[in-house]
Amino acid sequence: MTRPIRIGLQLQPQHQPDYGVIRDTVLRAEDAGVDIVFNWDHFYPLSGDPDGAHFECWTMLGAWAEQTERVEIGALVTGGGYRNPDLLADMARTVDHISGGRLILGIGSGWFEKDYEEYGYEFGTKGSRLDLLAEYLPRITARLGKLNPQPTRHIPVLIGGGGRRKTLPLVAKYGNIWHSFGELGTHVEKWGIVEQRCAEIGRHAPDIERSVPWPGLDKAGEYAAAGISLFTVGIGGPDYDLARLVEAIGWRDENSPPPLSGLA
Repeated sequence: MTRPIRIGLQLQPQHQPDYGVIRDTVLRAEDAGVDIVFNWDHFYPLSGDPDGAHFECWTMLGAWAEQTERVEIGALVTGGGYRNPDLLADMARTVDHISGGRLILGIGSGWFEKDYEEYGYEFGTKGSRLDLLAEYLPRITARLGKLNPQPTRHIPVLIGGGGRRKTLPLVAKYGNIWHSFGELGTHVEKWGIVEQRCAEIGRHAPDIERSVPWPGLDKAGEYAAAGISLFTVGIGGPDYDLARLVEAIGWRDENSPPPLSGLA
């Protein structure tokens, strides 16, 4: 299977107190030709002033669902322990309907301790947070199957992380997209683990799309040749400079095969 190259934008909702600027940046990104617009699920900035301006993830996704027409939207990624999983499934189904079937449900185990401490969640350990994610994913799946009305489509589940023992088996079982970090060699090695886990449960591994942060023009071709098809450019406030995003979109357009034509 050869997947089309897709370019995402992770619009980090930090250091910009005027939500109108965020809204306008989403419109500029969609007009520029981006495929997906992500935000992230944190309550405080991850860089710069730790108490700087910041907005919440899922209420923002509801607004993006209304203001956009073409792009997919989602969180890169939702903190798995921040919301009751049945409620999260209902939220996802609702945003799926508002957007006309353009939501990606990105989820991970969570890691930013300040989020937990300030909002009263138990931080636990890396292992306990991953165990909670493993408990929540089947609950999300089950709730999505019970909701009325049903989602407009199978909502793609994006799982972020690379833990060999706990995260990658979850990718193999539940993920439609796997978002990883680190060098290409590490990604390829971990993808082998996902393939092995898929084989063990009878799943076709190429059905899982592989996603990484945008590595830059000099490395993008190498990553694509290794089977990675989704590249996401991250930008933060207050200015939201889209130059790197436009660069990535241009690379995608130059390296995408032309659409098939003349077929019966």
